[in-house]
Amino acid sequence: MTFKRNFYAIRDMDIELARTFIEIVSTGSFIRAAERLNVAQTTVSARIRNLEQQLGRALFVRHKGGASLTPAGEQFLRHAPMFVQLWQRTLHQVAVPPGRRAVLTVGSEVSLAQPLLLDWVRWMRRSLQDIALRVHVDVPQDLINQVASGLVDLAIMYAPPHRPGLKIDLLIDEKLVLVTTNSEARVLDESDYVYMDWGPDFGLHHGMNFPSAAPDLSFDLGPLALSYVLATGGSGYFRMSSVQPHIEAGRLHLVPEMPQFSYPVYAVQSASADESAVGPALAGLHAVADGDIKP
Repeated sequence: MTFKRNFYAIRDMDIELARTFIEIVSTGSFIRAAERLNVAQTTVSARIRNLEQQLGRALFVRHKGGASLTPAGEQFLRHAPMFVQLWQRTLHQVAVPPGRRAVLTVGSEVSLAQPLLLDWVRWMRRSLQDIALRVHVDVPQDLINQVASGLVDLAIMYAPPHRPGLKIDLLIDEKLVLVTTNSEARVLDESDYVYMDWGPDFGLHHGMNFPSAAPDLSFDLGPLALSYVLATGGSGYFRMSSVQPHIEAGRLHLVPEMPQFSYPVYAVQSASADESAVGPALAGLHAVADGDIKP
């Protein structure tokens, strides 16, 4: 299918038809799709009939267990997400508020929202006043998909996978350090140790340094794990930038001579983003991450 054909398909076809198609594929059922879309099942059926008439092909085979795709439906599934994403991207680009020259959608993983994302947004509001901002926080897998599809222009992430259409820049080499609420601690104490899952690389190096450790409490969200340690006491590996204020306030203490682990932070950019807006924003992000400027 050529770009020209895609353009006219998007122009002529109500985008809600594609969204409904995708929802049926996702849920496997016209009934569940109607529930997810908050419309009547007859509305879902009517949309699919309309879509099938426009395409001249049946897209689904209904059965007792729900609905399955026909060969034509399988082919359309390759293009339907692109229709929806391009439409969303178009709406995003044209919705420039008065007095602004561009709209930039920036984001980060949840654990990077504070302070890095927040400091960056504060800097941009002060320094790039002609750019409107949309700020988005999400889990890594969804966030990287949104950047790859162009729904997010620039995002801060740990260990982003390399994909076509992405530009990845190293921001900072964050350190994971062992901290504790017990100022007398000198070793990793399994009795109060909270294991934070920082990903496969951390798990590998953690196992090499602490082969006998078998913590009975683990988290997969850094801010939540840190809040738990601060509230109940204990120890764990956390990002230095997030624990530094607590160390300075005496609420946490670095465990001396314990290994530290690298945890680099990257800026991930959509190749389709407006470079005139992304360029200055990325330069500012590097400066904020390096500590060269104050937010």
